[in-house]
Amino acid sequence: MQRINDDIKQGNLRQIYLLYGEERYLRRQYTERLKKALCGEGDQMNTHFYEGKDVPVGEIIDLAETLPFLSRRRVIFIKNSGLFKSGGEKMAEYLNSPSETAYFVFTESEVDKRSKLYKLIQSRGYAAEFSVQDEKTLKRWVAGILSREDKKIAESALQLFLSKAGTDMENIQMELEKLICYCMNRDVVTDADVEAVCTNRISNHIFDMINAIADGQTRKALDLYYDLLALKEPPMRILFLIARQCNLLLQAKELKARGYDNKAIGTKIGVPPFIAGKYTSQAARFKTSVLKNAVYQCVETEEAVKTGRINDRMSVELLIVSVL
Repeated sequence: MQRINDDIKQGNLRQIYLLYGEERYLRRQYTERLKKALCGEGDQMNTHFYEGKDVPVGEIIDLAETLPFLSRRRVIFIKNSGLFKSGGEKMAEYLNSPSETAYFVFTESEVDKRSKLYKLIQSRGYAAEFSVQDEKTLKRWVAGILSREDKKIAESALQLFLSKAGTDMENIQMELEKLICYCMNRDVVTDADVEAVCTNRISNHIFDMINAIADGQTRKALDLYYDLLALKEPPMRILFLIARQCNLLLQAKELKARGYDNKAIGTKIGVPPFIAGKYTSQAARFKTSVLKNAVYQCVETEEAVKTGRINDRMSVELLIVSVL
């Protein structure tokens, strides 16, 4: 990220940029920064956008070979093309020796670093990965936004806020806007404010549901399930998330038993360290055999629904009652 900032500041812009990774907010922010730096204000003649798996590579190459109209550059933005996983060979061949006036900005959620296109951009342009930010970075970012609004937040309230908003910076920003409006006439954000206006992510409901099951509170677990149904969450999506949670707990438990710390566990299962810590704590409440059975039961339940042996809503109810 710093490299892109330096390129913009120094006016030393590269012909090809790739912005990739899970963090959508940062990808969007840096795409906008590059757009402002590369494109003339209001220049629609030389600024082009393509999105989706079926981007016309031949058409894009022809466009890149066309001289810009009254401008130094023709800038082409390509989003979520999938070319960095398959089908990018023709684009890689062209970008090995592109027109001097053509500039490219690719944004992708996932890439294959072994692909020819990725390797070419690494050597001829710049590839920036935007991964999920760690807890310390997110706390600093949230505190900074609140500070600009002349507001402070206690550590306990900040921890509660992140537990509700999660690690997605786009979602955090939306929840912060609600919180700032709610606390308009006050300069300190409290736990009560966070509880009053911030929405629990569905993953929090699943986490709480499994906690309730571990505590033998079947009624509470079912109530959380009904809350999700009231929020129009499809039963099969809830089933998928329960299965995912049980699988993550099983992985976290096994990795913990092998001596991995939360940071290493987070890296291996694809979550930030502070989330991994929550998973290892919850996993410790179950035997490995119970978690393995839970994953198996989730698969069996999905098959039962798909083959028509039971309806989707009832299948999840029975799973909650019997799985753990």
